[in-house]
Amino acid sequence: MENAPPGPTPAPTPEPAPTPAPWAPVGPAAGPATGPPAGPTDPPGAAPTPGAAPGPVTEAVRPEWAGIDRMATLDLLRLMNAEDRTVAVTVAGQLPAIAAVVDAVAARMGRGGRLVYVGAGTAGRLGVLDASECPPTFGTAPDQVVGLIAGGRSALVSAVEGAEDRADLAVADVSALALTPADTVVGVSASGRTPYTVAAVRQARAAGALTVGLACTRGSALVAAAELGVETEVGPEVVAGSTRLKAGTAQKLVLNLLSTAVMVRLGKTYGNLMVDVRMGNEKLRGRAHRIVAQATGADEATVRAALSATGGRAKDAALVILAGVDAPTAARLLAASDGRLREALESLPPKA
Repeated sequence: MENAPPGPTPAPTPEPAPTPAPWAPVGPAAGPATGPPAGPTDPPGAAPTPGAAPGPVTEAVRPEWAGIDRMATLDLLRLMNAEDRTVAVTVAGQLPAIAAVVDAVAARMGRGGRLVYVGAGTAGRLGVLDASECPPTFGTAPDQVVGLIAGGRSALVSAVEGAEDRADLAVADVSALALTPADTVVGVSASGRTPYTVAAVRQARAAGALTVGLACTRGSALVAAAELGVETEVGPEVVAGSTRLKAGTAQKLVLNLLSTAVMVRLGKTYGNLMVDVRMGNEKLRGRAHRIVAQATGADEATVRAALSATGGRAKDAALVILAGVDAPTAARLLAASDGRLREALESLPPKA
């Protein structure tokens, strides 16, 4: 019997599509990067080095972005902007965790506690930035909101890369603050494993302070070391490992939310008016004048006289006008209301 002729060669079974990473962006950034295809001279993709320990998500490489150095400028900017839009969505998912931090911090600061940010590199600079903006914006004392950065003040303007590995420096920096249970220490780290930041949080917790970990990865050593955690996993950066990009943006958004909401809870605003603003320059003097005018509806001469009588304190000046009292009485009413203008007004007897 003759052998049957061979049949057609079966088509190869297609390989299953790769499962997208949990940080894959949505919308315009989800597809391949716009621009010319990657060529043999492009940098390698996301394949890990054999035997290498896995790094944090913030250090991961997206292979479809390997050709960004060959993209048109506008296409590169569109890609970066599309990635930036995913950050706010990620932060929104952490709002319940952030709210818990805000309430815990406000309760402690209401008892005279301090808010301390700790970080290295970009994370440290963002903490110092937020701390430095609280006195002129909300009238806080210089030592009420504090920023610690690995390497000290010089690290604000020049990178001191080795400092982030020094756990001993963190212990010394935190110990110098003489923390109490009324204080809160927020460790900020994109990877969640910066030795300086993790050690600072552990030292602060041992001292009895409330501790918070803010990381851009999940399941980090930083969050594990803290009592409360906020995890804004924004995924790989367009420039792999450059956490001043999406991770830095996420950190800035969270710190904005944290400090602003805490100050609102502490009565540092009246409605959405920053009535504790300090008149440190001409711009702020003009702002204080407008704030008092907006809060009271008074004319320019009345506002000017009230600010003069209260030494430029916008909150006191607003109370002088709204309650019809003199400056010393306004100061006493505010002191009795823990500095809260609305409560001071509500404590007054109704007018006949």
